[in-house]
Order: sequence, then structure tokens, then C-alpha cells
Amino acid sequence: MKINDVQEPIIAVRRSQYPTDNKPEFLLIGRSNVGKSSFTNSIMERRNLARTSSKPGKTQTINFYEVNNDFYLVDVPGYGYSQAGKESQKKFGMMIEEYLSERENLNQVFMLIDFRHKPTEDDLLMYNFLKFHGVKVTLIATKVDKVGTTQREKFKKQITDNIDLAMGDELVLFSSKTKLGKKEIQGIIEKEVYGIES
Repeated sequence: MKINDVQEPIIAVRRSQYPTDNKPEFLLIGRSNVGKSSFTNSIMERRNLARTSSKPGKTQTINFYEVNNDFYLVDVPGYGYSQAGKESQKKFGMMIEEYLSERENLNQVFMLIDFRHKPTEDDLLMYNFLKFHGVKVTLIATKVDKVGTTQREKFKKQITDNIDLAMGDELVLFSSKTKLGKKEIQGIIEKEVYGIES
């Protein structure tokens, strides 16, 4: 998939601010500091489209990135950030629930988890929450380059043993540094938006 154009994001905190052109949308969700910004920059082939930060909890709005004038990559606040106050967490939760329950043109969710660690309780809750809303999920294990190749099957099993993937959902191993999984993710988008099998 060739990325020709990515617009600065449309920023929203409520439904009335969402884009109204009904283009396919791919929701990007994950724990704070899981590597969402690095993932976005890698997939969209831009260096600083999404600002990376060592400080978790930076994203506090829903950001709609329009790509190739054909679809949106939608970034939402990270979950599980312990330093965020209860009021902030509640607001983020309501924002995400409103989006999931109202957005008919949501194509599927890219849910990011850290490959190095066992899925957290928050990860399990989020996956079940997404399935409750009936959306297709591609589980993306980030930071794979930090695990040696001989250990990867063990770490992969740690994920699949704890998250019971629904029929049709899949797990993709990803690294923004080595580009592992990049073509696979772009292929998923290409198939859903353009009907092209990569």
C-alpha cells in the first residue's frame, strides 16, 4: 500500500466533532506507552505524524488521521495509565464507548499490547469490551525486536494462552524498528478499503 497523503488529525472529544464523510475507519487502541505513536508513524510512513513521548497518557482526545483521502486511522487515549485521575479515566472510557457504540463505519480495531509482557487485566478487559461491541480486532504485539528470535514462540504463547482470540481475529507481531509486521498491517487495510489482496 502506498501512502500518498496523510492529513493533520481532526481532533474530537464528542460525537458532534467526528468526520461526517463516512470513510472506513481503523481504530488504534492500547495501554499508555505501548508504542501507539511509533506504530502510527511506521504504518503511515511518516516520522513525526504522531508525537512519541516517554511520558504516558499524552493523548487525551480522539484523533482522526485521514489517509490517501480514502480512510481514517483513529487514535484514542491509552488505557491503564495509573497516574491519570479517576475522573480522567472515566472521561476517556465514556469517549471511547461513545465512539464504539455510534460509529457504523468503524471497519476494525488494531489493539496494541506489549509483546514482552503477559497481557494485563486491563488488556483482557479491553479485548472483551471490544468484542462486546461486536468489532473485528487485530491484536498487535509491539516491541518484538526487544525479544530474541529463539524466545519469540514462548512470548507469543503467553499472549494466546491469556487472550482467547475470537474467530476471525488474528495476532500480528510488530516492530517499528525492524518493520516486522508493517506490510501485514498495511495489507489488512488495503484489503478492507480497496478490496486488494496483498
